[in-house]
Formats: sequence, structure tokens, C-alpha cells
Amino acid sequence: MASHTATAGGERHRFDDLKSVLAAATPRRSGDELAGLAASSDAQRVAARFVLADLPLRSFLNEAVVPYEVDEVTRLIIDTHDAAAFAPIAHLTVGGFREWLLSHEADAAALAAVAPGITPEMAAAVCKLMRNQDLIAVARKCRVIAGFRNTLGLEGRLATRLQPNHPTDDLRGIAAATLDGLLYGTGDAVIGINPASDNVPNCIALLEMLDELRQRYSIPTQSCVLTHVTNALEIMKRGAPVDLVFQSIAGTEAANRGFGIDLAILRESHEAALSLKRGTVGQNVMYFETGQGAALSADAHHGLDQQTVETRAYAVARAFNPLLVNTVVGFIGPEYLYDGKQIIRAGLEDHFCGKLLGLPMGCDVCYTNHAEADQDDMDTLMTLLTVAGVTFLIAVPGADDVMLNYQSLSFHDALYLRSVLGVKAAPEFETWLEQMDLKDRSGRIRALPPQDERVVRLIAEATSHG
Repeated sequence: MASHTATAGGERHRFDDLKSVLAAATPRRSGDELAGLAASSDAQRVAARFVLADLPLRSFLNEAVVPYEVDEVTRLIIDTHDAAAFAPIAHLTVGGFREWLLSHEADAAALAAVAPGITPEMAAAVCKLMRNQDLIAVARKCRVIAGFRNTLGLEGRLATRLQPNHPTDDLRGIAAATLDGLLYGTGDAVIGINPASDNVPNCIALLEMLDELRQRYSIPTQSCVLTHVTNALEIMKRGAPVDLVFQSIAGTEAANRGFGIDLAILRESHEAALSLKRGTVGQNVMYFETGQGAALSADAHHGLDQQTVETRAYAVARAFNPLLVNTVVGFIGPEYLYDGKQIIRAGLEDHFCGKLLGLPMGCDVCYTNHAEADQDDMDTLMTLLTVAGVTFLIAVPGADDVMLNYQSLSFHDALYLRSVLGVKAAPEFETWLEQMDLKDRSGRIRALPPQDERVVRLIAEATSHG
């Protein structure tokens, strides 16, 4: 491992290895400070960026930031690297890579072609040299299409995950929240429940209710109960209606072990879900969630800054051709992302890196109540992400998740984004909304009065469960 030096602010700064350069070059955030990895001054941060800009991209193939011998995520990154896809950019430095990404030459086709040749560390490195507008401009050019019962990631589209969580997993309460979201035109990415009781029988009951609701109204979407992957395997063995397999993932083997998973169990679940052949327009069957700070909170970060180790999680995700990947950007808390500014920056970083690596990237635009953030910050982030071409966002009733006790986006927020930025839902879902007469002549979601006969009937049917 070679040391690196640069001068900034009249002082010579030395960095012992590649991961110390990456850490010091990162925009300020509380998690890196907590871990003792952050730059000690703004001058040192600038010096680290000088070093990073001049590093050849090949450096990240020659020096593993987590040792190959002890980490299966590193082995996955190195062993699956596509040298042919990398060849067109192999001569570039990190700074040169930034310039190429921002150029007209790097259009959607060119970005898709090089994606298999970009390692997570390369993506993380160039991200650290970019302003927010750079992250938006490049991510907007990336086009990643995935499908199951509808098509996600098309240009001019914004999908939404309808998240109808309930503190006691009451089937009637979940069904009513689901209906509420559907009447606002949300739910094309997935109708996804975080179960309060993570046991197999309860998850089966939730899945059966969602599948019955989907089939009753011929909704072109997919459902998911976000239970552990080992539960999903058991649920599939019992013949329950599993559309997507969910799992939280991280960027090191040790952090994934903390989640109770490894690559082998993910492969087994992926194969099991594929064998069900439940998709109609595609067979992308995996749903992954990530978030900056996960590896650090498990003391499994190997001295990496939290943005770099987060990006390594995307290598795990892309190995399984997922339908959905999202960063739960402000969920872990202010110990890792202290305030609205840090949350906004992290959301744009994660989306950029995920799209650059070829993932259908979404975001849970969220924060906890003890963070120095508010809903105005979330308004800013959701607008910026939509401009950046985010694949999907998460929406919950009233922007307040009453089971997980955090603040996210509401169904109304999705309507704002569709109105102001002109984005539409997945095409199959848009057609369904029109068939259900839920849109007016201008293409807007119709305001239905509470006494509307259809609403009364739908509510009665939805709440008849349980």
C-alpha cells in the first residue's frame, strides 16, 4: 500500500493508504467523525481530493480497501469485474472520470456499457469530487430498466412504494392504508409491508391479504412483506404468494453476517423466487435496502468511510438483478447523518452511485425525530431526486410511519412531484388508474368525495379482512 501526499492551505498532508484518502475526501458527516475517519480540517479534506483526482481508476483494482482473503464482498467485486466494459475508461484518473461522466459523450448508452466495469470504490471516489448538481446531472442520464408486473425506470417515470405499515399488523388497518394509497395513485413500485411481528405465519397472512387485494382489482404491481430472507425461503416452501424477496444488505461480509446473511443464502432465495415465475413483464425478483451507517453501527466497516462502504453494498445488489434497491437515507439517525444537509447529500450520493453501477435505485426520503432535520429538508431531497431520475420513492400515510416511528414521504408528496415535474407512474399502472376512473380528463388523480359509492364499497371490501 502506497502513501499519498498533497499540499493545501500551506500545509503538507499525508495519507497512509487508499481508504484513508477516500475517508478524508468525503464531505463532512457525523458518522465518519464518530468513527474517527473524517478529515481533521477543511484543508485536509481538500488535500485528499487533490490526491483522489490524480489517482488512476486502475488503483482500485490493484489495492483492495477490504482484504480479498477475509471478505466475500471484495471477492465478488474483483472476481466479477468486467475488464472489457472497463476498457474505454481504463486510462482515466478519478478526476478525468468525473469530467467524462459530465460530458455529452457519456450518454445513457455509454453509461450502461461501462457500468459492469465500474467498481463500487471507483463510484464512491468520483462521487467525492462532485457537487450536488453533478450528482444529479449524471444520475439523470443513467437509464436502468427493470420489470415484474410493470416496467420501472423508464424516462419521465417516477414509481412509488406504498408502505401501509401497522403497529399490530392488523389486516384491516393495512388494507385500509393500502386502499388509501391506491386512491392517490401510489404503489406501482411495490406494496411493501414491514411486519411488526416477523414470524412466518403472520407474514403469510399479510402476503395472502395483499395478493387477494391485487387480484380482486387486477392491480399491475407486486407485493412484498419485508421479512428476513430465511423466512422468505420458508414461506415459499409453504406455497404462499411471494412476488419479491426482500433483504437488508451492507458492504462487507462482516456487516452482512450481522444481518444474518451471506451471498450463498441470497443466491438460494433468488433461485427460489425465479422458479415461481410470478412476473408478467419481467422476472426481477429481489428487493434490497441499504443505508449509510449500517456497517459502522455493526462495527463491521473495516476502517472505511460510510459512503464508500455503502456503495460496496450495491455490488451485492447488482449480482442478483433486483427489481428494487433503495437507500433508507436518514433512518439510522443523527449519529451517522446529523442534519438535513448531510441527509440530502447522502441521498444524492447513494442514488448517483447506485445508478452508475447499473441498479434501479430508489430512496426512502426520511429522518428520525431526534435528527436536526424536518419535512422541508425532505421536500428538497425528494424534488432533487426526482429531477435526478430516481426510480422510486417510498410513501406512507401522512408521511408518518406509525409502526417504525420515523418520518418519510406521504401520498400527497407523490402527487406534488407528478404535478410539478410532470413524471408519471409505470405505464401499466397508469393504464390501470385510467381504467379504474381514478384520473380526471387532465390526467390528474381524481378527488373522490367520501360519499362516493365506489369509495364506500372499496373501503367496505378492504376492511372486511380479518
